[in-house]
Amino acid sequence: MPHVVVAGPIHPAGIEILEAAPDTSFIHETSRDPAAYTAHIDEADGLVLRTQALTRNIVDMALRLKVVSRYGVGYDAVDVAALNERGIALTVVGDVNSATVAEHTIMLMLAASRRLFKSATRLREGDWLHRDELESRELCGKNLLIIGFGRIGRRVARIAAALEMSVFAYDPFIAADQFECANRISRLDDALRMADVISLHIPATDSQLLDSSAFRHMKPGVVIVNAARGSLIDETALLTAVNAGRVGAVGTDVFAEEPPPSDHPFLSHHSIIATPHSAGLTEECARRMARKAVQNVLDYFEETLDPSLIVSGAT
Repeated sequence: MPHVVVAGPIHPAGIEILEAAPDTSFIHETSRDPAAYTAHIDEADGLVLRTQALTRNIVDMALRLKVVSRYGVGYDAVDVAALNERGIALTVVGDVNSATVAEHTIMLMLAASRRLFKSATRLREGDWLHRDELESRELCGKNLLIIGFGRIGRRVARIAAALEMSVFAYDPFIAADQFECANRISRLDDALRMADVISLHIPATDSQLLDSSAFRHMKPGVVIVNAARGSLIDETALLTAVNAGRVGAVGTDVFAEEPPPSDHPFLSHHSIIATPHSAGLTEECARRMARKAVQNVLDYFEETLDPSLIVSGAT
């Protein structure tokens, strides 16, 4: 009988599947503290993991562990090499959140372009006439550069095209014939110069994608949207570019450090609208992710797991 450890809060729909699963036991630790789930890791045959770290030391304690199912699609905090050495499968939920994150991205794009945070703040301060300063910008007719053209990037492209934006995309890992609803860009430096809006949709990288050098290449007044990873952008350089007027506005769902400190300059800046890494956290998406994350573990033990959802480690 496999024993499953669920680490962190997940939608009740996932727990209902476990409760109904025959010949399966489980424990649900709702705390986000890694110590809560690691106290049970030596009993785990399967692990459903939220955003907590899964380090080599924890893997070494998990002598029975066969499969780790991420409640999501990213696995930055997972020591994949340690799992591979043990032949422990790592799975993701697949395409359950692309529409959700794409909607949030477009929301940030609109909010930043229309200077929504600044406008709302000025209104609360009693400044009705701020509207006459005409700082708001339309998306219609603007050049959008999407960096990363996976499932989310493609959905953003389709919505942006419906808004009558000119859509360009950069992704050296996507075949040329896969650039639907977008013009393929082969050189990022050239694309930075022509973009009115830049939206990031790539995993974390070893180095920052947008740094002070990149900002110098951009069109003055460009809008930056990041619903990917905070580490992709040099936050200090971005703040400098915003204060200098080179970047007109920012919409971000992510930070280099999460959660950010309460005095983080992005949280009070009128030209930056920020959300708490919540692009994929709607009720509907949380339900889908919970069900799929749990089902991946059960399918693994039934030997019916979709191979496309296995990131690594399966033997």
